[in-house]
Order: sequence, then C-alpha cells, then structure tokens
Amino acid sequence: QVQLVESGGGSVQAGGSLRLSCDASGRTFGMVGMGWFRQAPGKEREFVARIRWSGGSTYYGDSVKGRFSISRHKVKNTVYLQMNSLEPEDTAVYLCNAVLVGDQNYWGEGTQVTVSS
Repeated sequence: QVQLVESGGGSVQAGGSLRLSCDASGRTFGMVGMGWFRQAPGKEREFVARIRWSGGSTYYGDSVKGRFSISRHKVKNTVYLQMNSLEPEDTAVYLCNAVLVGDQNYWGEGTQVTVSS
C-alpha cells in the first residue's frame, strides 16, 4: 500500500501562485510516475500534470501548460506542483496520484485550491 498526503492548498487572488506538495509513503518501490488531477464541483476529474519517476519526463493538461510546473524529489518520494498565474477557473480540489508497476494506482484525499477574481 502507498499513502499519499497533499499539502499547500489555500486561497489566492487571480494572478497569484501556490505550490502543492504530495508526500508518498509505504510501499513506494516500483514507482512509475506521480501526478496531479483536479476536480471542481459539478465537473469531471481533469488531468493536470504528470512526471515519470525515472527520467523525469513531464506532461501537462492543455489548460495549465505554461503556467504550472511539476517536479519531483526522488529521495523524499515527493512531487510538487508549482502553480503560477492562477485563474478562478483553477479553483478545484487537487488530487495527487501515484502509479506503480503492475498498474497499481493510488490517490490522495486532495487539497483545496480557491482562486478569487
């Protein structure tokens, strides 16, 4: 089992920045990648960003390209999401995701991000 704990959410005005963190613990051997999704009220879960654990290749959803940046600290088993130029449309619960070998998928409980205009 892998446990994921997100932190760093909060409230910010449009144009501001936040940095989210997700700490993975437990049986993290075989980590393939970690990433972030978000879900706003009444909307489907949306892919935000992902990083491959080996090599560090990154992938972003179209709505956040150029504004968000994902990174990782392999020793700490932590992934970060730097969010800049935040917009009210970015308001959502941000969920951390980890994928391990064997198609094992784990989710955190999420952290709320609220952007006011």
